[in-house]
Amino acid sequence: MDVGEGQTYTFREVYDSVFPVLFKVVYNIIRDRTIAEDLCQEAFIRYYNKRIPLPNINESRYWLIRVAKNLAFNYRKRKNREVNAVEKLKQESVHIQSDSQMDLVKEETAVIVKEALDNLPVKYRSVLILKEYGELNYKEIAKILHISENNVKIRIYRARALLEKKLNMGDLNVY
Repeated sequence: MDVGEGQTYTFREVYDSVFPVLFKVVYNIIRDRTIAEDLCQEAFIRYYNKRIPLPNINESRYWLIRVAKNLAFNYRKRKNREVNAVEKLKQESVHIQSDSQMDLVKEETAVIVKEALDNLPVKYRSVLILKEYGELNYKEIAKILHISENNVKIRIYRARALLEKKLNMGDLNVY
């Protein structure tokens, strides 16, 4: 299977030549063989799906290393956040009683926020959902929505302002 039109190397050749170095890079960031292999495979999937021919195997190698490195650092950041959150919860000595009133308040708050979010215009709702729930960065959102990063920043700012306004005004039809 060719990597791209007019190229003289195959996907298999790129894989065989780049995987060892890619694995070493990712493994030394993550320090977990299974996760490192998964992240390398993700990088190769992105490379395969890219369908934009790179002039030679070295260019492919550089591209794959950059992608795999970013995947590894993002994975590590996510894991560090999770560990920090767990540690913070363990260290906090705040004892909140989980009575039915507190649970009811949490449920009502979630419903109100969701209702306010649903009432935002689609162009604002979509960027906010991608940013907050999808945990995507501005660049990724811009690529997904085919708009500029600055436009994404503006829409997120406006979406948050509208959401805050709706929540403060209490003009929602929750029930």
